[in-house]
Amino acid sequence: MDRPAVRFQRANFVVRNLDRALEFYVGVLGLSLDFLKESGAASYSYTVFDIPADARIRFAVLSAPGQPRVMALTEITGITLPPVALPRRAAIVLETPDLDAVAERARARGFLVCPEGELLTFDGRRGRELGLIDSDDNLTVVYALPEAA
Repeated sequence: MDRPAVRFQRANFVVRNLDRALEFYVGVLGLSLDFLKESGAASYSYTVFDIPADARIRFAVLSAPGQPRVMALTEITGITLPPVALPRRAAIVLETPDLDAVAERARARGFLVCPEGELLTFDGRRGRELGLIDSDDNLTVVYALPEAA
């Protein structure tokens, strides 16, 4: 069997507080935690994220139902992280069967919920969408489409 030229592995967000980030990604969005690890001084993350050598890194990998290890969170401590530049340049996009429940969990935990919008898909379906902002100002867009008739 031929291997694809590219296989999407996971998205990654940098965070200041991994425990607070897990409250959002696990507690609000419903992802599951696969594993946590401390990164060593030789971690490639220092190079590609341009992290100073005196900073500390913890790494978490998350799964969605039926989609293993699709999200990662990289906690960087020991330095001050600058604010996320606006306009935001990255987001993850997730479909959910219950947009209202996700929004309520986010509000209950103190996360920012953007005003809801109408979604029009490329194939003409209409649904609902809204943006959620984690405690590090990373954007997640969640949407729901009505069941097919």
